[in-house]
Amino acid sequence: MFGWLSRRSAGRDLAPEEAKALADSGEAVLVDVREEGEWQSGHIPGAVHLPLSRFAADSGRLPKGRRLVLYCLSGARSARALGECARLGLPADGHVAGGISAWRRAGLPVTR
Repeated sequence: MFGWLSRRSAGRDLAPEEAKALADSGEAVLVDVREEGEWQSGHIPGAVHLPLSRFAADSGRLPKGRRLVLYCLSGARSARALGECARLGLPADGHVAGGISAWRRAGLPVTR
């Protein structure tokens, strides 16, 4: 009767630890939608870089057959990128609530 409560819905906010667990398990790939300079200043290990400014044009570069978890600096751009995923028919699980800033506050790894 309430099966919809247990379904994973696209566009949900994910805690950094939850996003890391999805990526570590291979269930999802993390996608950084920040611009080049931000990416160069530090990003989540194993993430794919696809800036929001080129998202629609370059979305074909995203891994096929994997769920997407998006992130940016604070969550605003990744929430917009979720809308692009829906429009393009891409399989997005959600985005990291609070972005890479929350990821860092959680003490999770960042690389350059």
